Amino acid sequence: MDVIAPAGADAARRRRRLTTTIKESLRELSNQLSLLNHHVGAHLDLKDVDMDCLELIARHGPLSPSALARRAGLHPATMTGILDRLQRGGWITRDRDPEAADRRAVAVRARRDRNSELFRLYSGMSTSMDQICAGYNTTELELLADFLHRTTNAGRDATDELAGD
Repeated sequence: MDVIAPAGADAARRRRRLTTTIKESLRELSNQLSLLNHHVGAHLDLKDVDMDCLELIARHGPLSPSALARRAGLHPATMTGILDRLQRGGWITRDRDPEAADRRAVAVRARRDRNSELFRLYSGMSTSMDQICAGYNTTELELLADFLHRTTNAGRDATDELAGD
């Protein structure tokens, strides 16, 4: 005699499978974006860590080198080498911070005149994202934006927790 699972059990299994699929998809997305960033960096003669720091500077700058090192989870001595490479490549400027109490303080800024190079290399992904988003209505986009925002916060919290070890 066959045993029929209750409807609630089927719904719970389906939910677990969907949750697992979402987690696996996020890991694969992370891998694909990492590969994309690696290839963009190779075209620009930038290391992956240089690309990461440039993104942090562009998003959150101007930043002091020590604040950037904290955000990137890197040792300040490592950050000096990264900033030297980015400055030599014309990606950033390091200027005295007139608002700092210490006259030696430096603010790191991304050079906006280099953005077109980055936009060109990311244009394929940007176009694909526009096409994907066009297939969703406003309510669905709001749900997706909320999910991604909350997922980003969860990643940040997990990173902070590990960094605190």
